[in-house]
Order: sequence, then structure tokens, then C-alpha cells
Amino acid sequence: MAKPKKIQRPKAQTPKGFRDYFGAEVAQRTDMLQTIAGVYHRYGFEALETAAVETVDALGKFLPDVDRPNEGVFAWQEDDGNDPDLKGGDWLALRYDLTAPLARVYAQHRNDLPTPYRRFAMGPVWRNEKPGPGRFRQFYQCDADTVGSGSVAADAEICAMLCDTLEAVGIERGDYVVRINNRKVLNGIIDSLAEKTLKGFIADPLTQSEEGEIAVVKRVLKNLAEGVMRTLDKVDKVGVEGVAELLGKGRKDSSGAFIEGQNLPPVIVESLLKFLNAKSSDNAKTLSNLEAIVGGSDEGAAGVRELQTMADLLAAGGYGPDRIVIDPSVVRGLGYYTGPVFEAELTFEIQDEKGRPRSFGSVAGGGRYDDLVKRFTGQEVPATGTSIGVDRLLAALHMKGRLTSDTTGPVVVTVMDRDRMADYQAIVSELRQAGIRSEVYLGNPKNFGNQLKYADQRNSPIAIIQGGDELAAGTLQIKDLILGAKIAETATHEEWKDRPSQFEIPRADLVKRIKALLDEQAK
Repeated sequence: MAKPKKIQRPKAQTPKGFRDYFGAEVAQRTDMLQTIAGVYHRYGFEALETAAVETVDALGKFLPDVDRPNEGVFAWQEDDGNDPDLKGGDWLALRYDLTAPLARVYAQHRNDLPTPYRRFAMGPVWRNEKPGPGRFRQFYQCDADTVGSGSVAADAEICAMLCDTLEAVGIERGDYVVRINNRKVLNGIIDSLAEKTLKGFIADPLTQSEEGEIAVVKRVLKNLAEGVMRTLDKVDKVGVEGVAELLGKGRKDSSGAFIEGQNLPPVIVESLLKFLNAKSSDNAKTLSNLEAIVGGSDEGAAGVRELQTMADLLAAGGYGPDRIVIDPSVVRGLGYYTGPVFEAELTFEIQDEKGRPRSFGSVAGGGRYDDLVKRFTGQEVPATGTSIGVDRLLAALHMKGRLTSDTTGPVVVTVMDRDRMADYQAIVSELRQAGIRSEVYLGNPKNFGNQLKYADQRNSPIAIIQGGDELAAGTLQIKDLILGAKIAETATHEEWKDRPSQFEIPRADLVKRIKALLDEQAK
């Protein structure tokens, strides 16, 4: 007789790069989302909820802050079958952010939406990327965007709202900074560098061929721009000298491995280091330095003026350089943004996996993206917005001990006699009608100790007990589980007698006495 095949059971494990969230974590995230939504709503933004799935065409080839555009998404092709509405098998994908769906929504419904359209959205997004420590393939974002306004007042407002949001969720002033820059300034510096590179070799006035040479150099430098600016952003890690080496031929890291540089000529490296050192603790000084560096570039000068306007508007609202600073090193996806860019960074120290101190880093970012809606409409539609990484912000609050979510479990009504379940349901119903979170124990009631163990696992504050004697007397036993735990840890026998953790109350006083005890426990 053939031996029965062993049943192949699936492994009970989460897919790589994903994780499960339990009660307290979900409650903490929910509280944070509600707090952030409250700030967004106070600023006049309206909620929008879009589908988790978009067509790949709608998502487009824009994937900010990722080196492989249009990669890193979870996508699949529809089976068209015989359904003519499926258009021969459309490619669909889980949304990788909340901005691309907004562009599609605005293009689709623009005739019915106000201009500007101010919306906020919250929810999970998915990235099909290699996971790592603290880096998951599914995570929550909270976005707020203004579509249809070209004024940098919209950008300044987003930065102010970022400050208010961080403080609302529990990040104290002094533990964060919002750093702003402008894509136009970066373009202006590139233009200036291109002209400086060829200035010594070209006589004035420029010939047509020489103008063409400068245009070629500008294109080359713009192609290198993202790598160059990311190199500049490493100054905190490798210092100015290390950045200079990485802009040039390269350098050896702490392990001795050689890192290939950008191989830029010395004249460009020198100018880029001046750009890097343009940042000052005084925003006005930073702007003056940038104005000198962009030279005669019209685009660069326009970017400096926009930063000046933002700084003036923010200062008028009370958002000075203690909270918002102009920082030329902010990069944020140069192929995606078209104007002001900004990041919210937490500045307090944490320890890395090797116990070394470092700053926590960025928890939010955004900027102006005037080309995204154009993909659908053919017309440029100005837009700006920000996205907050909720999971990173939660992690930061954990580290600072500032999470305030109530993780207290429900009041548990124990079962002394399974034939009297209707009586216990009447008790729990009365508590719930009074707004008290509660439940009847629905496991096996045979072992009363297991019921109390269950209440402890639920972090329940109170257990209610009614046996036959209490039923006959019209009373209930109330067990203060929080006090009981404290007594078990520290109280003497005399203290236990003076303030017992279990006492009897009249059945008619149920709601009044439970509310009073919960209020006392909350103090």
C-alpha cells in the first residue's frame, strides 16, 4: 500500500520586506494619522482617498528619490479574456506614492474641482525594492498638496504646515528643522559652471559654434547634477575634503575600499565647494552667498528670489531660522521637482547598529512639481506638496518616549457560570452603552485563573466577577488589576489590607463605580 503523501503546508511567515502590526502599534498610528489630518484640515486642505491600484501609464516614469525610474513597483498585466473593457490586458500597479494618483485625479476631474485644489491623502504605498533595516516594501504616507497655484506662497505654506505637524505629534521645537532649497538655483549654478569652464577658452563675443559648445557642457553637467548634489550632501559624513575627493577622482572609505569620484575638473570642484559652503545660520547671508554663486544666470537669480520670498513669508508667520533654514545641499530627486524643494529633518541623536551617535534624519520631504499633471493634459499645471513618512515618525517618537496612545485594554467581565451567559451579556451591554470599552470572556470558563491571565494579556484595567452568591445579594466583585499588579510588586501586607485590589459593589452602581475607578487609574 502506498504511503500517504505528506501534506505540504504553507509557511506561516510574512513576505520579505513586509511586517504585521498589532493593537498598540495600530492605535498609535491611528492617533498620529488623526493628529496630522487635524493640522492639514486646519490649513484648509480637503481629504481625498484614491484606489491602491493605478494603471502603469497613469503612474508614469516618475519615481522620486529612486535611482531606477519606473522600477520598484508591484505590477501585473490584466487577463483581457473576453471583456472589451480591459483593453487587451492593461498593466496595473500598486501605487508607489500618493502624488502620481493625485495628478491623475486632477486631470480627470479638473472641471469639477476648485482652483487651486488643496487636498490631503493618507494611506499605504508599495515599493518593490530591496528591503533593509527599517526599510519596508509597504509603508504609510501622509501627503498634502496644492495644485493650480504657481505662487511660492503655496510652498512656504507647506513648510509652515510641516513645522506645525511635527510639533502637533510630539516633536519638540529644537528637535527638528525644515530645510529648503530651489531647483532653479541648482540649474543656475550649473549654467554658471558651464560658462566658467569654457570662459578662458572662448573670446567675446561668442560665436554660434561656441554657444553650442557651452550648451553641450550645460547638458553634460545637468546629466551629472543629481550625482554631484548627492555627493555634496555627504559633507556631514565625509567632510569638505572628502566631498572634494568624491567630486574629483575619488577617495578611500574607512574600510580602505576605493570609491570612484565624479571626475570633474578642478575649476568646477572649486565652485561647487563654494556652493556647499554658502549655507549660513542666517538665511539672509545664505541668500547673499547663493546670489553671488549663480552669477549672471537668470534662472538661478529667479530661484534665489523665490527663496527670499519664501523666507520673508515664513518670517512674517513666525517661522524663523530656528525652524526653517535655507540649505543648498537639499537635493530631493532633481528629475522630478521644478522649483522649491524641502525636507523636514529630526536633529536629535540616536545610536546606529554599531552604537555610534548620529542624527535621526529626514521624516518628510517635498517640493514643487509643475510637470506631473502635464503628462495627462498637455498643459503645465503648477503644483507643490509634501509627504510625511509615518512609520519613521512613529519610530522617532518611540525613541523619544513621546507616544501618548492609550494601550489600556477593555474591562473584562468574567464568566463564573456558563449557563448565566445572558446575565454577563447584560453587564457588558450596560458598560458599552455608557461608553466603557468592555468584553465578556469567551474562552473556556472552567479555569478562573486563565480568565484573569487573559485579562492581564489584554492589559485590562478591571475584571468584573459575579458568582452565585453575588447574584443572590445583588452585588458584583470588582478587581482592580492595575492596583493589584502594583501591590504584588511593592506593597506590604498592611498596605494590602488598607487598600484591597478587589472589593464588592451594588449591582445598581456598576457604571458609576467603574467610571470612577477608571478615572482614578488614569491619574
